Amino acid sequence: MPLLVTWSRQGGCSKLAKKVASQVQFGIGQIDQLLETYANLLEHTLESPPDLVEVTALGSVLHSFYNGLESIFLSIAKEVDARVPTGAHWHRDLLSQMAESTHGRGPVLTPEMVSRLADYLGFRHFYRHSYSFCLEWDELAKLVMSLEDVWEQAREELQVFLQGLRSDDL
Repeated sequence: MPLLVTWSRQGGCSKLAKKVASQVQFGIGQIDQLLETYANLLEHTLESPPDLVEVTALGSVLHSFYNGLESIFLSIAKEVDARVPTGAHWHRDLLSQMAESTHGRGPVLTPEMVSRLADYLGFRHFYRHSYSFCLEWDELAKLVMSLEDVWEQAREELQVFLQGLRSDDL
């Protein structure tokens, strides 16, 4: 049985809460680095439509972006919720779980953010089960153009979750 998050009124959060906070912060840093690494490519797409190689790279960025978020969500589900969804729709169920309050935490994400991230999850599924030459800019453009805004909002919501780990609310 997984450990539960425990708190000490004198000393702050438990070892488990620190572990979760560390994992979430690491994931945030990785996504920040991803978007910084590809900033020039992302900016270029605002000026002109990308070619096939650029579309392929952008598909990889979108895939990595959602995988990074899902890793964060898995850490929270395993360590705080002590419940990771299973079955054919576990990816979607995990995303939905992040909008729910559980015994150990409040919602990690707003329903609006879950809805926005569902498009990235859908793309992740498509990307994993198709060939890169099947990617079409017209389909990717919406996700790429809103990526920075989506990440900014998701990052803020994750920061609120981290602040909750530092309080006595869990």
